This record gives sequence, structure tokens and C-alpha cells, in this order.
Amino acid sequence: MAIAPRVRFAPSPTGMLHIGGARTALFNWAYARGRAGRFLLRIEDTDPERSRREYETAILEGLAWLGLEWDEGPDVGGPHGPYRQSERGELYRAFGERLLAAGAAYRCFCDRERLEALRAEQEARKETPRYDGRCRSVDGAESARRAAAGQPHVLRFKTPPGAVQFVDQIRGEVRFDNSEVDDWVLVRADGNPTYNFVCVCDDADMGITHVIRGEEHLVNTPKQILLFELLGLKPPSYAHLPLMLGASGKKMSKRDGDTALKDYIDAGFPPEAVRNYLALQGWALDGSTEIFGLDELRRHFELSKISKGGSIFDLEKFKWFAGEYLRKEPLSQTVERARPFLAAAGLLSAADFAARPAWVERAVSIVRLRVQLYGEIPEQLAFLFAADEALPYDEGALAAAKKHGPAARAALEATLTILPAHVPEAFDPGADSAALAAALKAIAAQNGWKLPVLFQPLRLALTGKPGGPELADILLLLGRSRSQARLRRALGVLADGSP
Repeated sequence: MAIAPRVRFAPSPTGMLHIGGARTALFNWAYARGRAGRFLLRIEDTDPERSRREYETAILEGLAWLGLEWDEGPDVGGPHGPYRQSERGELYRAFGERLLAAGAAYRCFCDRERLEALRAEQEARKETPRYDGRCRSVDGAESARRAAAGQPHVLRFKTPPGAVQFVDQIRGEVRFDNSEVDDWVLVRADGNPTYNFVCVCDDADMGITHVIRGEEHLVNTPKQILLFELLGLKPPSYAHLPLMLGASGKKMSKRDGDTALKDYIDAGFPPEAVRNYLALQGWALDGSTEIFGLDELRRHFELSKISKGGSIFDLEKFKWFAGEYLRKEPLSQTVERARPFLAAAGLLSAADFAARPAWVERAVSIVRLRVQLYGEIPEQLAFLFAADEALPYDEGALAAAKKHGPAARAALEATLTILPAHVPEAFDPGADSAALAAALKAIAAQNGWKLPVLFQPLRLALTGKPGGPELADILLLLGRSRSQARLRRALGVLADGSP
């Protein structure tokens, strides 16, 4: 019987959660959930200078926004806590003493000046900079005496001869010669442990069975496997995810979307779309299905299906995914998710939402097919909130209306005559927009106009833009008096040529 996996996502709170980190978390979650395993969240805050609690909060909030619940972590606890490395010092000290006692580590008393000189000499000889092992030969008793006397030192790993060979669950057989691995520092002179050391200590203590992480960590793996082995422990199974590349096929830049998850949240991407698109970064459900949810990912996710080559992160396709989800979700959900964006734009307050929910829902509904992100909705609806006497006119919209000459003013005057019969003074969710649309088209037919002769001046008057939602919907949302005010203002503009 297969052992239920224990996986971890271990971000460093030295910055915001990156979009690539979000994919790593998603794949770890999917692997655990598909096998009745445990998904752990561990905060790797061993860099006291750069780690910030506000970054940790943002990481937790971002993962929760994605819908990735964790079984153990700094906020929910668990049997292997604490889950912040800054709170696990006793464990690391115990592991360090264990390595010293086993002869797998040694104290290094070389000062910074010697190490810098050594590095300069090696670079001058065009050699790879590495520690020369000078303190390896210091007798154990002498080493302990010097440490007890307060002589500054670091704890170094004693890299053995030979090679590290392992099977990566994505890349297959991988081999590193130990001569390529330096006698690296386990604990700094100030007592702070290093990443590779605490990573192994925590993975061992927390019973991690599978380490699923980015390709950039592949160079750390031989150090970690050696450390596991010299501690007499079985290393976890490793899987290194391919890089996420920009649309050009090169390393992602900010132009390609290489940014924090919070930037996508703030732009108004639906979380379902973010999960879905990230799942396709190096993995595929069946080679043809693009739109799928967390349940399908959980049931079908396999490490063996992840590609070795870098995946293409196409920002335009990402936005397309967002639009697909936004348009298919319940309208009430779109309205709720648009609320903070409308409020931030200064268009609708909480009181406004409470006072006229049906109006807000109709307003959002008329632009939902025209946007891909919740953050685009305020711009699409801004014309509804502009002062009727100061609605800005787009130059293209004004030119399109003026080209119809006297017919443009006639079209506005004719529209004014039908408003009392078809547009209520106050918004009525039961008003017949189809009847109003038919009445507008009848005006064009009665006067022998093509529809642009009527619609282009109307769009100018009502929205100030050359395109937009259905005119009947706009008239009903504005109401009779506001619609009349906008039409009369446009009549003056088309008469004298100035707004």
C-alpha cells in the first residue's frame, strides 16, 4: 500500500508571492490532494534582514485567494510545528551537533579577509571559487577549545568524495560529481543557519516525502541529498518544475507577466482563471481540454505528465482565460467581485450598492461581455457616473456624429420624442429594453436612415464614446431626465461645433 505523501510549499517572506511560486504551491496541493496526502505551508524566514511579517501575511492571503487550503502551517498549527524557521532554532542546533559528532561537519575559523583573498586568487587563475578546506584538519578537541574561547567561526559541511545520483520525478536520472560541491556553510558566524541546512532539517523533521519545486533549486539538491545521507536519513523524492518562459520563449520579464500574484489579484483576474492557467504551465489535463477546475486537477495530476522544457506564459492568453471565467460565472458573483474595483474608482460606495442593487447588477451585466478582468469594469461604466453637463467626448465619437450633418441633430431630436413613452424617470428593472430598442430602430426606418446615422450621434450624447453597450440599456440605466439632459447637450454641440 502506497504511503500518503507529505509535501510542502516553503516560501521566503522576503517579498510578495511570485506567480511562479503560486504555480509551485498549486502543483504541491494537487499532488497531495489527489493521493489523500498532506499539504504543508512552511515559512522559510532564515534571512532576518529581508524577511517581513507583512510579506508572510500577503503569501497566506494569496494562497487562500487561490483556494489552496493547507493542512499544517504557521496559522493552523500541526504536529510538526512551529512552521516558521525563525522559531525552530533548537532543532537546527541539535542537527548541527549531530553532524559535528558524526564527523560530517567541522568548524571553520577562517576570517573574511582570508576568504576574500582566496577567492581573488582562484578567480585570477580562472578557477571556480570554493573553500580550500583549510580548517578540515583542525583537531576536534582544538576546534571545541577555540569555539569555547569565543573565536568566531562558521559550521561547514564536510563534502565526501564520490557522486550524488538520483531520479528526478520529472527529469529522470540526474548525477552530480561531489567535486562540484563546495564545503558549504551550514551555520553562519552570527549563528543563523543557511537555507540548504534548515531545509533538510525541516524536511526530515516534518516527514516530507516529496519535494516539488522550481528548476532553479536543482543545484541545491546534491547538497541536500548528501546531508540527508550523512545524517542517516532517507531523502525525499524530488521533482523540479520547468521554468515559466515569456511569449518569446526566453526568460520571463515584467512585460511577459513576471510579477507578483497580488498584481493579478489587484488587476481583477478571477482566481479560477489563475488556477486554471497556472495548471497548464508545464502540465496538461489531456492535451486538448483547456478549461477545467480544481477537482479535475486534483483527480488527474501526475508528476510524470509535467514537461521537462520551459512552459510559455502568454499574458494575452492568460487574459483570455480570465474573460472566459468572468463571462460564464453567475452575474451575482461578477457584481460582488467588481464591488471593490468600483469602490476604489470612486464610482459606487457601500451605501450605493445597498440602495440600488438591481441598478448595479444591470450596469455590470451590460459590460460583462466587453471585459476580461474585474478591474476593467469601472472604466467601462464610468460614463454612467459622469456629470451630464460635463461628459467627456471622444474625438473619434464626435467626428463620427458630425459626419452625418443635419441628420445627426434630427436623430437626437427624434429620440427625445420617444423617451417619455419608453424610459421611466427612475430605473425600473422590469422596463422592456427590447421595446425601446425596437422603437429606436423604427426612428431610423421612418426617416430612411441607416442605423449609424441614429446610433453614432446617440452614442456620442449618452456615452461620449464611439462604441459600448446597447443604447436601450444605457437609456434605461440613465433614466429619462438624465438621458434628456445628455441628448440636449449633444444637440448644442452638433449645432455650434464646440462642447
